[in-house]
Amino acid sequence: MKTYDKIYINGEWVSPVTPDFVNLINPATGKVSGKVVRANEKDVSLAVKAAKEAFKNFSNATKEERIAYLRAFANEYQKQMEEVKQAVTMDIGSPKSFNEMLHGPGGLAAINSSIEALEEIELETKHGKTLIIREPIGVAALIAAWNWPSMMITVKVSAALAAGCTIVLKPAELGTHTAVKMAEMLDTINLPKGVFNMVLGSGSKIGNALTQHPDVDFVSFTGSEGVGIQIAENAADTVKKLGLELGGKSAFIVLPDSDISQVAQMAVMAVMLNSGQMCAAASRTLVPASIHDEFVQAMKTAVNHLKVGDPFGDADIGPVVSQKQWETIQYYIQSGIDEGADLVVGGTGKPENLPEGFEQGTYIKPTVFGNANNQMKIAREEIFGPVATVIPYKTVDDAIEIANDSPYGLSGYVFGPNNQEALDVAKQLRTGFVFVNQLEMDPGAPWGGYKTSGIGRENGIWGIEEMLEIKAISSNE
Repeated sequence: MKTYDKIYINGEWVSPVTPDFVNLINPATGKVSGKVVRANEKDVSLAVKAAKEAFKNFSNATKEERIAYLRAFANEYQKQMEEVKQAVTMDIGSPKSFNEMLHGPGGLAAINSSIEALEEIELETKHGKTLIIREPIGVAALIAAWNWPSMMITVKVSAALAAGCTIVLKPAELGTHTAVKMAEMLDTINLPKGVFNMVLGSGSKIGNALTQHPDVDFVSFTGSEGVGIQIAENAADTVKKLGLELGGKSAFIVLPDSDISQVAQMAVMAVMLNSGQMCAAASRTLVPASIHDEFVQAMKTAVNHLKVGDPFGDADIGPVVSQKQWETIQYYIQSGIDEGADLVVGGTGKPENLPEGFEQGTYIKPTVFGNANNQMKIAREEIFGPVATVIPYKTVDDAIEIANDSPYGLSGYVFGPNNQEALDVAKQLRTGFVFVNQLEMDPGAPWGGYKTSGIGRENGIWGIEEMLEIKAISSNE
């Protein structure tokens, strides 16, 4: 069992001013996996002070110097990737197979994407006689969610370093094992003192202190809509620039004449992977009414092939992150039953035949509802679990209308036999990202949403530009 009793301020691991501790729970077993210290507002002030002082010099770092730091970070991540994967599993119960596919290499891809983007960005350009300068915005408060513990931190931190900003990172408490590993890496790459700082603690206490602090210039937050609204209110008094990624309720549109078996498997993957704990989860599956019954049976077959259990073993799906999250998902599954959707597979309670020693883990039965409608709670609200809601539609225009009838607008999916037709549908979706006939994502492409899914974009050039101010200097030459 690990004890994390230090936070990272001004280039040193230090004890919080008044340390308090909380247990970390391994969601796979329900047992304590460690203890983590909780800092308070005084520690936030010390971290922000260090970052503000460091900004005086780091803001003048050349593009080449920033790239060198990022390459050092990438090299260190590459060396310790196996440890990162283990930390992710300890934090959120992600299976080994999914770590190999995404959680491990995804973090490295994020750093390399920032390097490539910074190489491409022109920090000084001319517009006629006017000199246009892109310069770092200042102290960046980076508040990361727990569902992508490695990628969330590397995306935010690498973009901030590329922009020349100094950092105060507030990781999710449920992602502590991974966050500390990231901070240890950053400690080895010889950043100037105060450029990177990390404060551990509760979201309400640390998050509020950071987002209200007058010396924080930019806030990047990934998490729930409710917390995002609170952050926007906190930041309003000092008119901070914000980057908010607040979740989604993505539609997976199946076009007529699709290969039912193949597309049903993709639909299941798009909502079940990472135990459904993805803001881009394809939690609404829209299918032509004429093939609805056949399609949901194909989804049932795909779900029944998924193995739920030990994430360190050969499981396809691990637990959800916490008992609280487990209870929330149970509520939504029961809601779907009560509202009259057809329970095709799954349901409430834990899966049967869990491996010995994992009975207390927070495992969910992968669940598919059929014959739902877009006004049901399971179709309106973000569940953040392995629950698919299948909604029949009459025409493609009807499908587009249903897909857009959501307060969210983060991502969408369109699958069909004609790629051009699928692209035409994708262009009509009111979302920030659309997957067409595949589930891969370019780590350098902009990520963010419309409507209540947030403000701003992350990744690549777009993520760095969020943290740059634009200055125009007009002169005679």
